[in-house]
Amino acid sequence: MTIHTLLPRLRIAGEPDIDLVADVVADAFDHLEVINWLVPDPDRRWQVSRAWYRLYIEHAIRGAGQVVLTEDHAACAVWFDRTGPVTEPANYGQRLAALAGAHLGRFEHLDTQMDTHHPSAPHWHLLFLAVRPGQQGRGMGSHLMSHTHKQLDVQGLPAYLEATNDDNARLYRRHRYSNMVPFDLSVADGISLYRMWRAPQPVTA
Repeated sequence: MTIHTLLPRLRIAGEPDIDLVADVVADAFDHLEVINWLVPDPDRRWQVSRAWYRLYIEHAIRGAGQVVLTEDHAACAVWFDRTGPVTEPANYGQRLAALAGAHLGRFEHLDTQMDTHHPSAPHWHLLFLAVRPGQQGRGMGSHLMSHTHKQLDVQGLPAYLEATNDDNARLYRRHRYSNMVPFDLSVADGISLYRMWRAPQPVTA
């Protein structure tokens, strides 16, 4: 029996799934250094960061990209189509200010860093790849990426992402992502994201 027979089926998320996907991402990312820096207060971190993820998840589902979800709701991938004009979530600045409160400057700094260092060539952007705690290590991240990578390879399209740590970067390299130059995207002292690019792979019959 292969691992693929043990993995849940995938489906494309729709508007009724927006809050569910936000929960998955918030649960998966609560421990990340960059999220701890964005919202230093541990009592508010999950709620504030979830509201931020939700802006992007809603935007992707409403046409700016695609969200792939496991049928058991344990994992998701949030992609943005960057092959045409780039848009942001509706009323983003106002909504961000409302949710971030005193931490708005940190969110704006991260946004500026990510926007400034974002590649200009047409591609798809994997903004969030999230697997709930307790479900990690089962291959679901790879399962989700492979689903979309196959589509991108057929279309001859590259993919881009910002890895959050060395372990994630190693996973992405197994999926043909390479380090970009510059590689490090500095967020704060001792906290970086890592820019990675995947060229479209040959499609075999």
